[in-house]
Amino acid sequence: MRPILDVAADMGLTAAALELHGHYKAKVPLEAFPSPGTDVPLVIVTAMTPSPPGEGKTTTSIGLVDGLARIGRRPVLTLREPSMGPFFGIKGGGTGGGMARVEPEADINLHFTGDAHAVASAHNLLAAMTDGAAYHGTVPGLEASRIAWRRVTNAEERGLRRIVTGLGGQANGPMREAGFDIDAASEIMAILSLANGYDDLRERLARIVVGSARDRTPITASDIGAVGSMMALLKDSLKPNLAQTREGNPAVIHTGPFGNIAHGNSSILADRLAAACGDIVVTEAGFGADLGFEKFVHIKTRMGGHPPSVAVVVVTVRALKYHGGSASKTDAPPDGVALQQGLPNMDHVIGLVKGAGVKAVVAINRFPDDTREEVEVVRNRALAAGAHAVVESHGFTKGGEGTIEMAEAVVDAAKEPVQLTYAYDLEDSPEKKVEKLARSFYGASEVQWEPEALSQTRRFVEQGAGRMPICMAKTHRSISADPTLLGRPLGHTFPIVEMRMSAGAGFLVPLAGAIQTLPGLPRKPNALGIDLDGAGNVVVP
Repeated sequence: MRPILDVAADMGLTAAALELHGHYKAKVPLEAFPSPGTDVPLVIVTAMTPSPPGEGKTTTSIGLVDGLARIGRRPVLTLREPSMGPFFGIKGGGTGGGMARVEPEADINLHFTGDAHAVASAHNLLAAMTDGAAYHGTVPGLEASRIAWRRVTNAEERGLRRIVTGLGGQANGPMREAGFDIDAASEIMAILSLANGYDDLRERLARIVVGSARDRTPITASDIGAVGSMMALLKDSLKPNLAQTREGNPAVIHTGPFGNIAHGNSSILADRLAAACGDIVVTEAGFGADLGFEKFVHIKTRMGGHPPSVAVVVVTVRALKYHGGSASKTDAPPDGVALQQGLPNMDHVIGLVKGAGVKAVVAINRFPDDTREEVEVVRNRALAAGAHAVVESHGFTKGGEGTIEMAEAVVDAAKEPVQLTYAYDLEDSPEKKVEKLARSFYGASEVQWEPEALSQTRRFVEQGAGRMPICMAKTHRSISADPTLLGRPLGHTFPIVEMRMSAGAGFLVPLAGAIQTLPGLPRKPNALGIDLDGAGNVVVP
């Protein structure tokens, strides 16, 4: 690894501007940001609907940055911080793979610079102060039964999803049903990702709704008096983190909201720093284009985020076969048939990107068992679906050398300005926004609302949330809300079972079916194979 001071120098950042965390990572204070770059293109890396192992978006993003550097550009990568829960669970780390990784890898996957811990601390402090206010009666109208603010943890522990607190008598009260979410699902993580600075962070934290009074009036973090303490805990977490790719190119890694239950993108400040320090920015959006890309367009850009100039759509032959039925245990079709049957999923994703006014460069992330004939089938179909270019990605096996073709295609696609096209207007009602997303992004023919979800929506509108964008919480396993509907399901009914308001983050969250906000450990978690060797190095299976 290069010393982080050398990486920073390439970006025009001086040693005095950084807050070092050892030799290979640093924080960049907001006042140290150079003047914003003008017309710096941003490349968003998205994907088809993923198969269970994932399609390699992070690896592709890192490889693309290294490829861009090899053709003479000054790229800067922006990524979300990995969550420790999945690292010790089944998913593993979020630092890429093979020859396309970000470093220091173990640090990034574990505590890194402590941002996730600060988020959890601020979140749980607010929970404790809210419970305390209900116990002591210091906030008029707040009762324990009306508290909605759950706690968070960074461990995948299913036993904490629903709990009862306050057992053991009045002194331990108030007794109520509660629960935990994963820290990456915290509204505070989303707020940190969307905040434009400290003043904006303070205003957003103040708007967090922790419960309601007897007359259903929202009770906020400001009412509890917790904003100042949360600001103190988060003062360093707002500063983006600087690391590097395996080939020594800058990587700004900051915040980690999940893609299926939050908006799934790295921070606005990370992109702003990258655009000020490089001549092209590469960022990754969570899960498939129906989630991370959609929310990047409809949420992040509307809150001050850098608009995309081009999208890289990652596809794999493996995932296309999966969506064509190859995973069936009873009647799996031959490989060639499965591939053909899975191609409509890619067609749909290319259409989503183009529909937003953004050019799509399809990157076929190559695996050793892909045949040349299969790759050509995918290439021809992607071009027919309207892709600007189709390239093979060999970042995993070759690093930047294996992504030069992709880098050249991206630079070519980013030459022309982009005028974003939104699927809905902020002036639309929440019901209309959901309907437009359901039809255009999720392939539904209708939306079915549970009565309670409609009642919640109308109450939030009365409280001033009518113009908020939508942050859909749904499965990432399907374009639809049903994880068993693979490929490109059309004409289905899209269910909304609950509506939540993230007033601090600034969006409404419809729940499309049962959504799990705290994973549980699998039978054989990665934690069983993680260790520290005699030289002090973290060993990962």
